[in-house]
Parts: sequence; structure tokens; C-alpha cells
Amino acid sequence: MAFNGTYELQTQENFEAFMKAIGLPDELIQKGKDVKSVTEIVQNGDHFVVTVTTGPRVQRNEFTIGQETEMESLTAEKIKTTVNLVDGKLVVNIKGVTSVTEVSGDILINVLTLNDIVYKRISKRK
Repeated sequence: MAFNGTYELQTQENFEAFMKAIGLPDELIQKGKDVKSVTEIVQNGDHFVVTVTTGPRVQRNEFTIGQETEMESLTAEKIKTTVNLVDGKLVVNIKGVTSVTEVSGDILINVLTLNDIVYKRISKRK
């Protein structure tokens, strides 16, 4: 399962509703909704470095599958959590948000779920 690569956001569904639900301020939601984020994933065995650049904001999380680590949430909080590999997908739960990430060919699919709100991001390898 090769996640390595740089991916550019192509489409997203439910961005505004999801960001409101996690408590992001309206002005940040408006700024972020039209910005094409770039996700870079460097995978070395079970060790990952994931860097997401959205406009001027850069979020970098580093983790090893199955080991507790500190990650930065979408609201920039530092949270201790564990990323697992389930059926070839990266699965993590951060403060009630479940994130499932998978690669299908040149497409990176990231689905974030909070209660009944599903935010889906589709990115394409550059």
C-alpha cells in the first residue's frame, strides 16, 4: 500500500457544514473553502509524515502505525492518538472525528466523519 506522493485537492463535499461542526470560525471557513490544499505523504514502512498545506497554513503530522503519537487537529489542537492500518486504509480518531484515508491509483480519498456529518476530500497525485 503506497501512500507516498504529493496530492492536490480536486473536490470536497460538506466542507462548510463539517468545519462549522468542529468549531472553526466562519471567517476561516470562508477563507478555506476555495483554497486548493496540497497533501504530501512520505511513507517509510509503517512510519508516515503527512504535510497538508492550505494557503499559508501548514499542518505536519508524523506517526508510526499502531503507536500513540501527538497530532495536530483541524482546529490546531495537539491531541494524543493512534493511527491504525485497516484494510489498507489509514484510520484515526481525533476528538470524535474519524478520519479514513486511502489511495486508489493516483487518487487520495480522505473521509472525515463527525456524528452524522461526512466531509469527503478527493485529491489527485501531482
